[in-house]
Amino acid sequence: MIRVFNHYFHVWTLRRILFDVGLALLALAAVMMVQGGSVNMVVPMAGPQVLTLAMGMFVINMASGLYQRTVNRTLGESCLRAGLALVLALALTYQIFSLLPLGFANSAAARVSAMLVISMVIVRRVFVGHWTGQSRTTNRVLIFGTGPAAQMVGATLKGADPLARIVGYFPGPNEKQIAIPEAERLGGQRSLTETARQLGVDEIVVALTERRSGSMPLRELLDCKLAGIRVFDITTYFERMLGQIRIDYVNAGWLIFGDGFNQGLYRTTVKRAFDILCSLVLITLAAPVMVFTAIAIKLESRGPIFYRQERVGANSRVFKVNKFRSMRTDAEKDGKPVWAAAQDSRVTRVGNIIRRTRIDELPQLFNVLKGEMSLVGPRPERPYFVEQLTQEIPYYAVRHSIKPGVTGWAQVKYQYGSTVEDSAEKLQYDLYYVKNHSLFLDFVILFETVGVVLTGKGAR
Repeated sequence: MIRVFNHYFHVWTLRRILFDVGLALLALAAVMMVQGGSVNMVVPMAGPQVLTLAMGMFVINMASGLYQRTVNRTLGESCLRAGLALVLALALTYQIFSLLPLGFANSAAARVSAMLVISMVIVRRVFVGHWTGQSRTTNRVLIFGTGPAAQMVGATLKGADPLARIVGYFPGPNEKQIAIPEAERLGGQRSLTETARQLGVDEIVVALTERRSGSMPLRELLDCKLAGIRVFDITTYFERMLGQIRIDYVNAGWLIFGDGFNQGLYRTTVKRAFDILCSLVLITLAAPVMVFTAIAIKLESRGPIFYRQERVGANSRVFKVNKFRSMRTDAEKDGKPVWAAAQDSRVTRVGNIIRRTRIDELPQLFNVLKGEMSLVGPRPERPYFVEQLTQEIPYYAVRHSIKPGVTGWAQVKYQYGSTVEDSAEKLQYDLYYVKNHSLFLDFVILFETVGVVLTGKGAR
């Protein structure tokens, strides 16, 4: 894993992105050279098109999930995602290369050549993701612990990182509850340091359920670190690997004394300027869609076009959020707030469409302009549920230290939540965002949001 602006990426993910962008730039530049002739003519006339298309390819591949792990994805699903990316990329290529200057020779041939290059880049991405992933060097991991925490780390690691190999579980000295089968436990008389060196371990994840009364061999862990072995505690491991902060293993000291949670004036000012600029652009682009949606809602059923509802924002201030109405006007006729459910009978026909495509969220851009919300942040919740969740879930109030967002890290990583348990899971992603948020992470979330909208993931 590598950290870029406080956000963790797999090294192979960055390599994929940089390789694809570089390959697209080189290939397209070569095409333009062949079709256009001299460098002096091609660079000023077609350079902007080449750069724009390369960046567009990055956005499309990112939004289509082609840079995500394929370990839990079938070949058919990857091909569907690649097909979607191919349609968008070819349309973008055609439009961009239609803007070539009139004096450019062989513009039609350049356009066709560029479309072929882009097609090959996408096909190659699917091939690399499925057929060459297992050939990379694996990361050998030793899990220190044999209790429920160690079991959860092992299960998560197997599902999250296809390049990780668990060499075994080393028992802690005072563990009372054993959850790991004996065949996977590392026994013998050797110390932790000796075992790690003999097995050629690259990483140690400390997942001890019991850490008191000498359960943590600090000297041995330090020796492992000095020997070049990376050592992580369970909280840091989940932060790096899954982009979440596990509330069942985190403690207040880790949150207070660790890095992150920076809310300085510079960051706040930059984020506000970014919100204003993006919301104005998005409102302009989405205006026709919003007008058409308003007409459709009015034609289908009586009642208001917009739905205004109290939500809890930054510093626990209550504000009115704006959304297109997607339910019947009597959705909460008894006056008691109710979470939306799958196949909710209260949702109208138009509402079902706009909820799946997230069009119902577009009016929240006006909340962003007013400064009540941000483009990216934790989703705002209703005061009724906030009061309940604050009492039942530790650290829930931390998410209200920043402005809520139209989209967020929890929204692109977890499906719609309609229970306390779902809210607890989503909070773990929200805590990660509050701790590590930056303009760079906002861009990552916006790219992934495009993919969520296109695939309808988690809509309800």
